[in-house]
Amino acid sequence: MDGDYVIGGVFSIHYNMQTVNYTYTTVPQPLKCRGSIDGRGLRILRAMVFAIEEINNSTKLLPGIRLGYQIYDSCASVPMAVHVAFQLSNGLDPEFYTSDNCSKSGTVMAVVGESGSTPSISISRITGAFNIPQVSHFATCACLSNKHQYPNFFRTIPSDHFQAAALAKLVKHFGWTWIGAVRSDSDYGNNGMASFLYAAHKEGICVEYSESFTRTNPRSRIQRVADVIRRSTSKTIVAFASTGDMRILLEELSREPSPPRQWIGSEDWITHPDLLIFNFCAGAIGFGIQKSVIPGLRNFLLDLSPTKVAASSILTEFWESAFNCRLEKSAATDKNVCDGTEDIQKLQSPYTDTSQLRITNMVYKAVYAIAHAIHNAVCQETNSTTQCDRISSIEPKQVLNHLKKVNFSQNGYPVSFDANGDPVATYELVNWQKSESGSIVFVTVGQYDASLPLGQEFHINRNITWVEGRTQVPVSVCTDSCPKGTHKVLQKGKPICCYDCVPCPEGEISNATDSIDCFPCPNEFWPNAEKDTCVSKAVEFLSFSEILGVILATFSVGGACLAIITATIFFRHRTSPIVRANNSELSFLLLFSLTLCFLCSLTFIGAPSEWSCMLRHTAFGITFVLCISCVLGKTMVVLMAFKATLPGSNVMKWFGPLQQRMTVLSFTFIQVLICTVWLIVSPPFPMKNFTIYKERIILECALGSAIGFWAVLGYIGLLAVFCFVLAVLARKLPDNFNEAKFITFSMLIFCAVWITFIPAYVSSPGKFTVAVEIFAILASSFGLILCIFAPKCFIILFKPEKNIKKHLMNKNQSLYYFGNV
Repeated sequence: MDGDYVIGGVFSIHYNMQTVNYTYTTVPQPLKCRGSIDGRGLRILRAMVFAIEEINNSTKLLPGIRLGYQIYDSCASVPMAVHVAFQLSNGLDPEFYTSDNCSKSGTVMAVVGESGSTPSISISRITGAFNIPQVSHFATCACLSNKHQYPNFFRTIPSDHFQAAALAKLVKHFGWTWIGAVRSDSDYGNNGMASFLYAAHKEGICVEYSESFTRTNPRSRIQRVADVIRRSTSKTIVAFASTGDMRILLEELSREPSPPRQWIGSEDWITHPDLLIFNFCAGAIGFGIQKSVIPGLRNFLLDLSPTKVAASSILTEFWESAFNCRLEKSAATDKNVCDGTEDIQKLQSPYTDTSQLRITNMVYKAVYAIAHAIHNAVCQETNSTTQCDRISSIEPKQVLNHLKKVNFSQNGYPVSFDANGDPVATYELVNWQKSESGSIVFVTVGQYDASLPLGQEFHINRNITWVEGRTQVPVSVCTDSCPKGTHKVLQKGKPICCYDCVPCPEGEISNATDSIDCFPCPNEFWPNAEKDTCVSKAVEFLSFSEILGVILATFSVGGACLAIITATIFFRHRTSPIVRANNSELSFLLLFSLTLCFLCSLTFIGAPSEWSCMLRHTAFGITFVLCISCVLGKTMVVLMAFKATLPGSNVMKWFGPLQQRMTVLSFTFIQVLICTVWLIVSPPFPMKNFTIYKERIILECALGSAIGFWAVLGYIGLLAVFCFVLAVLARKLPDNFNEAKFITFSMLIFCAVWITFIPAYVSSPGKFTVAVEIFAILASSFGLILCIFAPKCFIILFKPEKNIKKHLMNKNQSLYYFGNV
């Protein structure tokens, strides 16, 4: 249709082109489309005509200006698209020139189209050289946003850059980390899939396979792609493909159905009604262009009289295909002549279906965007009226510049372009659901708006039906989620989504699913059995409530009671010869020190505190030195007593009771001095030991100064050895009750216990270190009291006939004499 300014249109009405054989000897035949006509493509074409007629009838937009159009069928092929682009760039056909517009430019002001990205790229490279703006309604390749290569390109449909990001977020939202990917082997499919894979990688999604194909491939190639899908382990497939390519692939899959797969579709095919025949795709989900309403369009589409149809070859082809008849002037001979009873109102066709106006609205907005650009170039607002210069000539470059600035709303739908010629990206989330009648229908279940803040772009507002009619989200993962208490270890040679779930090492936990690493618990905590949380470590010390502590405490108290009972026996028989003959004063002092030795072991039981730590070692050291000093004094008394019987010996006056007391006090004072220095310089203190056991805490007393501890033990050992040597020397002295023999045995036991104590103490872990020390104290204390006092008590209690002076003086009177002294 002619007009003051003409807009070009390029649409895919057919999806195939006749094959041309180039002999290079004859002029090739003109390029022609073949195959059946696409009802949706025809509806889109007619929407452009409707928009132009609506603008021509408007009094606000381009008043007094008449727009014309010149529309071509690209056959969805690049050769035809290039051919059409040259026709549009070369100028209008002579039939478009009239006396009214012969002064106007011969080129179109702008081009609407093409439907595919690859044909659009070809058209843009040609029309761009002439600064003719191109506004596409369906070319979504992100590559077309490059203004350096395509400066004249605009579109009313969002770029695949946004769709790819939206698809990646959709896949991530439903937890699909292991997917398959198929794409059209075209600019649309390859660039779109590349953008999706990049976005998916950032979201942590792994792709099992990525296959490309096109409808012109041999069937073997399509079969190979179908076999890859059938053999795959991923349950979700993302298809970035054109409608024509998807139809071929789905037809191949329908011949030998694959296991159930969840399809995720791009906007090109997910809202195409022709693909709803593939029932195994029920549950498919993807992003589509927003569904819209164009008032008056349906009436316009249905307003087709036989006269109008006959005037257009495209409409004629559609009419004959829809009603299976031929018009009188048609060249078709294999069909009956249409008899006039054909009613397009009753026709069920994508052409007449206006319930899903998505891409159609993109064409509608594209035409209005061009009209607004022309309006801004030739019209001026004066005194609330619009004046348009119908006579002046404008160039396409002027329209191109004004297109960059358009910003308006049409039927409530905003139209504007950013610096890349792209609109604001908004999508509907479309789900293929079965209706009550059993047919598959498109249901909008959510929205995506890229203009919203990060994290708020995606919104689902109703239930989704998944593959096979399920209501539960299908699972598509390479490996199930690792539970708490484990961490992921990647499988060699496989993507990051394929991993083994390995339990956390000892002492570490993971408190979240799919943890990459485990982390250690703090020092005072330890993992529970499931290794998913840290719990307080069990605190261990030798307590009065456990069996070992009760046993040791019982022996300790029992030993103290035994010493007290022995002292009581000696006190009651203090005038008896055997008590007097064994130096009663030192005996009572020895029994007192042994009582303290038994009782000091109780300080080792219970939770260590600052005072108990200082008390236990010092009390042990001092009481044992007091004990050994008494034994040493008794040994020296035995030796001196026998030396006193020699003629002219006055040794006893130098080792009388006073000297004995001073000897005991002197030896004890040295130990007190050692302990005092230890407590002042570096005293023992309570501490938590984390090194012996990883899973529990040992409460123990740190020595503070190891030198002080070993000095205390060393001094005790020195006295014990000295006493043992003297006792050995005196063991064969004549006397029925020679104490040196018993002292020798007691010192032998004492030394054996404490010699074995050292390696046992060093090697025993935790509370057993304390138990070993208590055992050494009790064993040596029992050794002393039993070896020294048991024989005497036995005589006193059970052999009183031997507890007489006569028996004591049988062989030597010196011991009895010294006892009297």
